[in-house]
Amino acid sequence: MMIALAEARAAGARGEVPVGAVVMRGGAILASAGNRTLERKDPTAHAEMLALRLACEEIGSERLIGCDLYVSLEPCPMCAAAISFARIRRLYFGASDPKGGAVENGVRLYGSPTCHHAPEVYGGLSEGEASTLLRDFFRERR
Repeated sequence: MMIALAEARAAGARGEVPVGAVVMRGGAILASAGNRTLERKDPTAHAEMLALRLACEEIGSERLIGCDLYVSLEPCPMCAAAISFARIRRLYFGASDPKGGAVENGVRLYGSPTCHHAPEVYGGLSEGEASTLLRDFFRERR
């Protein structure tokens, strides 16, 4: 989670919403990324999406079987669906997102009977630090 938080801080320094993600398999980092939606002018360039893409390229497969994803913020519906399609084994996230989340909040995608694959979910890792990064980022912009 420390690497995901470092990616989140780097995203915030670039003026992006400070969210970071890391894909790991067997204790090794396959990929890490921070939000780049503004930089790439791409609404899908969320940290999770970028990290999943990089990890898939790294292993040469669209499935990330046996991989875990660490992300500083509860994934949105788009990212939660991509996590399911990638067959991520475990999802660890920091701060909950009551407004935009889709795991423990909102649509709760993994509880839907139409969800293809639901990872094990562990929320609240380094939640205080992840929440502080987001709160400070948005406070500075108001």
